[in-house]
Amino acid sequence: MNSYHTSGITTKTALSVLVLLLSSIIISCGGPDSSAPSSQRSESELRGSGDETSALRIVATTTQAGDLLSILTENVEGVELTKLMGAGVDPHLYQPTERNIAAMNRADMIVYSGLHLEGQFDAVFEALRERGVTIYAMSEPVNRAGFIVPSIDEGEAGSASDDPHFWFDPRNWILTVNGTAELLSAKLPEFESVIMENAVEYTAQLELLYEWALTGLQSVPEGQRYLVTSHDAFQYFGAAFGWKMAAIQGISTQDEAGVGDIEDTVDFVIENSIPVLFVESSIPPDSIEAVIEAIRDRGGDVRIGVRELYGDAMGEAGSFGGSYIGMLASNVLTILQSYIAAGVDITLPEWPGEMETSIPQVMLNYN
Repeated sequence: MNSYHTSGITTKTALSVLVLLLSSIIISCGGPDSSAPSSQRSESELRGSGDETSALRIVATTTQAGDLLSILTENVEGVELTKLMGAGVDPHLYQPTERNIAAMNRADMIVYSGLHLEGQFDAVFEALRERGVTIYAMSEPVNRAGFIVPSIDEGEAGSASDDPHFWFDPRNWILTVNGTAELLSAKLPEFESVIMENAVEYTAQLELLYEWALTGLQSVPEGQRYLVTSHDAFQYFGAAFGWKMAAIQGISTQDEAGVGDIEDTVDFVIENSIPVLFVESSIPPDSIEAVIEAIRDRGGDVRIGVRELYGDAMGEAGSFGGSYIGMLASNVLTILQSYIAAGVDITLPEWPGEMETSIPQVMLNYN
């Protein structure tokens, strides 16, 4: 089934639901500014000294969106940033809660990933857009530049859909950085120079990241550059670094993998002598474990990656994988270290000295 089709909820109905939910929050919680549970409160941060009425209220849906907005608004006063999704959350399946909707209803701007990654939000976005809230898809500049990968979701009679995982090519993320910085500058013209300086400095870091990752991943012999994962989130990654992708599920995680999907993956891994399969942090390992068991039943030799890959969500806030740069670097290290552990002769690339973050020593101890 194609999980990216919006439900049959009309915009008017969605707005009615929005109002009803907000009414219930006001009655039961004493208003939309009442204290949220700690899990939500820890994901909301107030920047600068702007008062409650003058702050530019921004809501970020995914972990990647929240990370980028935090970077671009550093040293920018009067911005209230609320991050909806936390580490390990699957945005394909995530449904906005009452508190999420309350935060979005108060927002001046909502920044989301786009290309139907947050498919459960579509009706709410449309309702808020009609009320004058700025709704911005981070995928917009990538789409406009023509760098979106089309995919086929076989569940809808072969209907075409766009792969939403554009951020796995750092060159795409640079386009996203620039597009989001331009939007913020238009909203906060008095801080335009600060925002654009943040964007320039961050872009330089992303360029270093791309070159480092390319060097490492290209060191793997071409015939062995296969990445087999739970769901099809890494096509952009493969295109960026010259790897071939294979996944048990399609671009969404809504539908469970069937027996045929498992068998097809087993055949593919055996035929191509792929030594490692990878689990993703936001998806249960069941399907990958089923493939590994089936391969071993046939006498094959395959192992699981030395750690999970970050797919649709980043790691815990404050951890190395809790930033975009750390997330992508962690994935590259995990892939290379896993292939080394499987006997492939690879030399890990040296981390650039100009990078503002360092790789934790614990990640270099993978045996």
